[in-house]
Amino acid sequence: MKPLENGDSDLEGGRLGKDRERTTRSGRTFKMNNQALLSGLAYCMSSCSMILVNKFVLSSYGFNAGISLMLYQNLVSVIIVSTLSLFGVISTEPLTLNLIKVWLPVNVIFVGMLVTSMFSLKYINVAMVTVLKNVTNVITAVGEMYLFSKHHDNRVWGALFLMIISAISGGITDLSFHAVGYAWQITNCFLTASYSLTLRRVMDTAKQVTKSGNLNEFSMVLLNNTLSLPLGVILICVFNEVDYLISTPLLRLPTFWLVMTFSGILGLAISFSSMWFLHQTGATTYRMDFEVKWILIM
Repeated sequence: MKPLENGDSDLEGGRLGKDRERTTRSGRTFKMNNQALLSGLAYCMSSCSMILVNKFVLSSYGFNAGISLMLYQNLVSVIIVSTLSLFGVISTEPLTLNLIKVWLPVNVIFVGMLVTSMFSLKYINVAMVTVLKNVTNVITAVGEMYLFSKHHDNRVWGALFLMIISAISGGITDLSFHAVGYAWQITNCFLTASYSLTLRRVMDTAKQVTKSGNLNEFSMVLLNNTLSLPLGVILICVFNEVDYLISTPLLRLPTFWLVMTFSGILGLAISFSSMWFLHQTGATTYRMDFEVKWILIM
């Protein structure tokens, strides 16, 4: 048998190295695609369920305190995450002043997004709300193009164009058209797009001011929902929901509290899955996941 020359040995080693590198890279890509798919499905299902439950609370129960509902949902999220962290089930970063300063601007947008969503659901049906959210996808794509110099191919723009057509067609044929509801929903579209565009950048900035140099999804959920509590209390006073809460008989119904608490758990699921999904994808993909929710609701 002919012995291998040095060049042959090196060549074989190089091939083996390249094959090993290719296998590792393909494994990582598969894992990342898997993570994006799972996080997208989790976000899609939890968000779809949340819209339906909120509509049920606000319409079927006739609950006229949307900001209070949002505040309770965020409180449930804070209690669950804090309890899990206390018992060592999950790990969370301490809420330092520097971290709060970095996160506060995006949290204001987050609260505005939730509040406008609650108000729009009072006047518009679930299917129409979901169709109108397609406008958010276009705003997000344009924002990514101008703010982050990200270019989308023609297939993405084609899909976004069809979404706009569907939103316009839905609005024109909506027999239950309500101008106030549409105004709240358009405002929600701009706030939701702003949240998607700013959250990714804030995630990276916030990591630099943490003690560990990292910020996992549970830490971001705890941070977002904790900061929203004082803002929610202020908005309850501004919109004068206190008098309604004192007089409404709904707060004396155990079943109502059960539905409210369930909506809080769904709120936690959305917060976690949205952070997870945005970690795996870009802002436009994150927003376009609403198209899947539209299919599920319809």
